[in-house]
Amino acid sequence: MLEDLPDDVAALRTLLLAERARHASDLAERDSRVERLTAMLHALRRAQFGRRSEKLDPAQLALALEDLEIAVAVAQAEEEKQNPTRSTPRRATATKRARLPAHLPRVEQVLEPDSTVCPCCNGAMHPIGEDRSERLDVIPAQYRVLVTRRSKYACRACESAVVQVPAPARLIEGGLPTEAMVAHILINKYANHLPLYRQWQILARQGIDIDRSNLALWVGRSAFLLAAVVDRMLSLLKGSAKLFCDEARAPVLDPGRGRTKTGYLWAIARDDRPWGGVDPPAIVYLYAPGRGSEHALRHLAGFAGILQVDGYTGYNALADPARPGGPVTLAYCWSHFRRQFYDIAKGGNAPIAEQALARIAMLYAVEDAIRGLTASQRQAARQQRSRPLVDELFIWLGTQRRLVLKGSKIADAIGYGFNHQDGLRYFLEDGRIEIDSNTVERSIRPLALNRKNSLFAGHDEGGVNWGVVASLVETCKINDIEPQAYLTDVLIKLVEGWPMRRIDELLPWVWAQQQGGDRLAG
Repeated sequence: MLEDLPDDVAALRTLLLAERARHASDLAERDSRVERLTAMLHALRRAQFGRRSEKLDPAQLALALEDLEIAVAVAQAEEEKQNPTRSTPRRATATKRARLPAHLPRVEQVLEPDSTVCPCCNGAMHPIGEDRSERLDVIPAQYRVLVTRRSKYACRACESAVVQVPAPARLIEGGLPTEAMVAHILINKYANHLPLYRQWQILARQGIDIDRSNLALWVGRSAFLLAAVVDRMLSLLKGSAKLFCDEARAPVLDPGRGRTKTGYLWAIARDDRPWGGVDPPAIVYLYAPGRGSEHALRHLAGFAGILQVDGYTGYNALADPARPGGPVTLAYCWSHFRRQFYDIAKGGNAPIAEQALARIAMLYAVEDAIRGLTASQRQAARQQRSRPLVDELFIWLGTQRRLVLKGSKIADAIGYGFNHQDGLRYFLEDGRIEIDSNTVERSIRPLALNRKNSLFAGHDEGGVNWGVVASLVETCKINDIEPQAYLTDVLIKLVEGWPMRRIDELLPWVWAQQQGGDRLAG
């Protein structure tokens, strides 16, 4: 307060200097806080995109990044509030401003001055232009009731004659949901990773009292109908020249023992985009109660092309010459081979592992340079640039193998390479083959997140249904198709009795073409 200030000039000067020092100290502390948070953010981003990424769980890393970015924004806002004249510069933590998609509807808000009379001469002013800005707005999800009224007409002369439009077909006969509502539930469960009990809670907050078992009924009925589309998609994938395959754990409840058991979702994928292939990318998830070779044989029955996999021995039965339909060519994954050395090198003091990683990195540098070229161009480049690197690598590994302790981790890593050498070399001979199976590994990640949120499928059949819906959702995503619109339309068509002879028209990429390419870029 003013009355508390000293009258003496020297004392006032001392007080002012102390206040300035305190203010400078506060600013320095805030700067230090922002810089400290920014440094932590950079470290996490390096962990996400750099060589150390394999140490961190991607889902947990994403949560940590979000929290740190929020903390940085709070610190910057606090700094600006404390000193409005000192604007906070855009730091490296700021992301690039998003460009809002053209397909979003625009609602214009025109702001006009209260008066267009010149403040100088009181004359009429004329427009010379405008400033235009766009901000992203949202209308929260709104549930509504669709009322269907079917009028009845009767003849006064013929009392028995009554005319009425038949009731439209429904996914749930006598049930509440429209097909769009069911598609919404499916997207929330399989794309947004919201278990049904959480969706039930969201509906309850809107005053909509629908039992969770009813939501499960809706999902089950839709999965039953959609299975025909997934079966057709799998049939087409098996006719491809090259596929990827991997398997992910899918814990399911074992009621007899009162605990969970381990099932597996086998992911079968096609993606020929890196070499300009014309077949659209697709993925199908097939549930199995185990991971044995019998499941690989059953899921891939009828396929006789190139299969890109990790080194799991369960796939070896597919390469058996006595296999019905002929053997499959197994191309192995360099990323899995590289991981053997990475796990050793991250502990430090591992010169052999570090040099192996450096040599493998040279192969990946070639892949980066030829990505997007045609298959023949990729093959030619690999023969010229990658083959000598692979030959030198295995010669060098053979020398190191004689020097390391038998049974050690480094000996096992080197042995893995020699045991899988033929499959690791296949990518040199065919430009359609990728250097690794990361394509299918990326498609496994959404299942891992769903598994964490849902804990387990209710039973083996739950795993099967999980695979059906997830196949269509993930195939939509990799084809840049909006899955809500797709599932809604396909469910309506199937409920109305879509003929199976035209099932190909319901495949995601065919459906998108018929919609005039109306997609949501992802």
